[in-house]
Amino acid sequence: MLQDTRTIRYYQQLTDSLVYLWNRGYRFDELRLYIDGYLAALKHTNALEVYLIHRLEDEAVRYLRDPSNFEAIALPEPESDYY
Repeated sequence: MLQDTRTIRYYQQLTDSLVYLWNRGYRFDELRLYIDGYLAALKHTNALEVYLIHRLEDEAVRYLRDPSNFEAIALPEPESDYY
């Protein structure tokens, strides 16, 4: 469980991006590459401590593996006019 506020902010940005990319047609292999690149950028810029980046990676992979995060959104059915 993430407790650092900056780590939580990065987690929210990352998961929002994953859902956005999923809805644009990207699949799990590509999303995993996105996570790897995101984490590499955090390591390179020293934005977070290394142990926080590892926790962020664990949580992001857990989010990616949960199928309920990527279910299709049910659209409302159009109403029929019976006049």
